Amino acid sequence: MHFEMSPPDQVLWILRTLEEAGFETWMVGGAIRDTLLGRPADDWDFATIARPKQIMSAFRRTVPIGVDHGTVGVLAADGTLYEVTTFRRDVATFGRRAVVEFAESIKEDLARRDFTFNALAWHPDRDQLLDPWNGAGDLNEQILRTVGDPVERFAEDLLRVLRALRFAGQFGLTIEAGTWRALLSAVSGLSQLSPERIQEEMMKVLSQAQRPSVALGLYAESGVFAELYPELDIGPKEDFTPTLRACDAAPRTRPRVRLSLIVALASAVGDDVGDQLGDRRAIDSEESTRDARRSVIETLMERLRFSNADTEHVAAVAASLSPAPSFAEPAVLRRWLNRVGREHFADITRAWLAIARAHGEQEKTLDVVHRINALRAILREGTPLTIADLALGGSDLKKMGLPPGPQFGEILRYLLEEVLDRPEVNNRADLEDLAVQGGFLIDASPDS
Repeated sequence: MHFEMSPPDQVLWILRTLEEAGFETWMVGGAIRDTLLGRPADDWDFATIARPKQIMSAFRRTVPIGVDHGTVGVLAADGTLYEVTTFRRDVATFGRRAVVEFAESIKEDLARRDFTFNALAWHPDRDQLLDPWNGAGDLNEQILRTVGDPVERFAEDLLRVLRALRFAGQFGLTIEAGTWRALLSAVSGLSQLSPERIQEEMMKVLSQAQRPSVALGLYAESGVFAELYPELDIGPKEDFTPTLRACDAAPRTRPRVRLSLIVALASAVGDDVGDQLGDRRAIDSEESTRDARRSVIETLMERLRFSNADTEHVAAVAASLSPAPSFAEPAVLRRWLNRVGREHFADITRAWLAIARAHGEQEKTLDVVHRINALRAILREGTPLTIADLALGGSDLKKMGLPPGPQFGEILRYLLEEVLDRPEVNNRADLEDLAVQGGFLIDASPDS
């Protein structure tokens, strides 16, 4: 089959270097699939008859990415790392990762792959596309199909269930009927997968697809949410639709925002952009609700082995999907910013806008924009919002004669509450007076 691609020079250099050394080598991977789909090709990988030691001997700069499994990284002149893997065949599978041995032909290597559109190999100098499983034809018909028996393919590595849903959503493919039936039967075994692999697939859905709603909808329809994320299994797919629309409206470059919108389902928040009372009492009430939401979300994130930083950030955003009070007093807005955290503000507002846009109502979107602008104005003013922003700190309290201890925190929290109401008192003289008025410095006075 005639097939045209325009690989970078360094890609051709790697292939030809191995070929000139006597090792049959083919281009494989996502670049071929993406070219057939009319998409930019940048995922260049190689399959070769050369063994890992022979690959490393052929190039000056290599990285032993997975030598035991046959993969060596080759560094091109521009610093790009390309993966070169020895032809392989599976000799044992356990539903997670296969035990492999080196094979003698590219056709054996292609036969072990998951889906027909990934079982393609191209040789630029021979102008030859190897397509033993009609992957190009399936792509042309927009069909996702496994290589060979779908029951066997999913049993070999259950991660293929999640990959199938991701690819179907990302490339707009229909999962072939037999493949879909086998996929549904395999869902109950997904708990065998490591949390890290499950997390990685979810983040690929959120970061690679322009419209993650398609793959996420398939997660719901196939029972994957019920199996892996029971906290997110909220019922029929239709009940999930508002969240899916919001995910599509959130920027692809901010996958943590998209993740926040999804995990918010775990605490039943984010279904609507609602109003709150514009007073301090409402903020205090909302804080207790937010803490409860964060606890549920953090448990889910920790189970999936997200980092502490990601867990803290996503939980903060997901628990704050109801916008700040509308037309509230500045002191109320300052207190709201204090509670949610300045460091989470940008992604919180991105999530608000995504939810508002998903509703498709211009008036609702404009209302959210007005609220965001009011909060941004406070941030631009440099208004003190945390204890660290106070003009008086622990070292100052020691100089005033107070012994270090838990009372320091109590005093500083009291002063912060005063400053949130009246930012103009954030200077040392006024804060010292407030500490005295609050009864904190009586015992430290010279006459006591």
